[in-house]
Amino acid sequence: MIRHVAIIGAGFSGTLQAINLLRHDGPRATLIERAPEPGKGLAYGAAYEDHVLNVRAANMSALPDDPGHFVRWLAENGRGDSGASFVQRTTYGVYLRDQLDQAIASAGDRLRVVQGDVADVTEVGEGARVTLASGETIDADAAVLAVGNLPPHDPPGLRGKLSANCYKSDPWDRSVPLDLSDDDIVLLIGTGLTMVDIALLLESSGFKGRIVALSRRGLLPHRHDAPGPTHARLDERPLESPADLVRLVRQRGEAIGWRSAVDELRRYTQAMWANASDAEKQRFLRHLRPWWDVHRHRLAPQVADRLTAMIERGQLEVVAGKTIAAEEGADGVTVTWRRRGSDSPETLLVQRIVNCTGPQGDLTRTTEPLLATLAARGVIRPDPAHLGLDVDGCTRTIAADGTPNDWLYALGPMTRGAFWEIVAVPDIRQQTWNLARRLSNAQWVGGEGL
Repeated sequence: MIRHVAIIGAGFSGTLQAINLLRHDGPRATLIERAPEPGKGLAYGAAYEDHVLNVRAANMSALPDDPGHFVRWLAENGRGDSGASFVQRTTYGVYLRDQLDQAIASAGDRLRVVQGDVADVTEVGEGARVTLASGETIDADAAVLAVGNLPPHDPPGLRGKLSANCYKSDPWDRSVPLDLSDDDIVLLIGTGLTMVDIALLLESSGFKGRIVALSRRGLLPHRHDAPGPTHARLDERPLESPADLVRLVRQRGEAIGWRSAVDELRRYTQAMWANASDAEKQRFLRHLRPWWDVHRHRLAPQVADRLTAMIERGQLEVVAGKTIAAEEGADGVTVTWRRRGSDSPETLLVQRIVNCTGPQGDLTRTTEPLLATLAARGVIRPDPAHLGLDVDGCTRTIAADGTPNDWLYALGPMTRGAFWEIVAVPDIRQQTWNLARRLSNAQWVGGEGL
């Protein structure tokens, strides 16, 4: 019988896990967060005022059983009432914190929030013991790792070689737009959603210099279109091979538009990923992932418009290639790089480099102390594709010997190796809901499993 759950991390995943345990009348929860303000996490706590969500408000409810919850909250709090709008990420952070505050106010002793850094989690008896860096221990019947996205890996030759002023390994470092002149050049490594955020941040901070965004393929995320007519959707999960699936999407794209063709796969993607072989997953990651990402994870129209304007006026240049070396001097950093399809190296003198390669999850390369400790002890292991933690279909972590841990679960982006589509709110809210039902012994409600 699970009576107490310790949740490590109070970003979106961890906060929703605690709230859902309460909503299912489940075990009491201890929510542990290292940052001073729980409830927002990096995605919404580190955002700037002009950063907006990449999903329309109508699909951003934190509660899977109440799809209109976020839109109603916006209206009730005087922040607009349009489900078709793309609202500020900081607003969504306020929404999440408000939900947590309401949960704390109504929970009594069923929810405790602790600020602290978790140093270790060990199995004690049939439960878990969480040890904080302060030495405090918290005993629970189960623990949940809700650590969110891990920082991006450093491109070869940068970390430890360049000064902190020239190289920003953390794109959310508040010093990224500071101390730049309009004659400077900033190199953004990566051309995905993180790069878009930082390019717009530089512009809104008043930077008038040149921005170069570099990635292996030079692909930019596509934009959302205005909501269009509803089309007949696929009525069953496609069983095609990856190559056949690409052809299917192209055919559907010609019939109903590529956005609709990609979107109609959403309800099948996790099952398709789970049923693919390791070899098929590796082929997808090597050859198709960049194109999937730019079509699947899109930009709000107002963001796409700003990015296009920056490109058209020459402030932002997007190039395909890879870095070879970087050498810091008195005038900046000389970056040697090779353009895609060329054998001839080129050089570029820049005054700042920002790592915008996006969050990573390779457990063998993590600098997160807790995960490194657990991995070294064999409590957890990387998934076969090295996208995050190895977990089973119930999100139990898998030990090095292949045994599921009944006392240690994981949520959110670090479970993408098992679920793939688990980085956006619509997917994570369902995952936290399902785990809360399991831990509350409520998974049979509604006929599930009967």
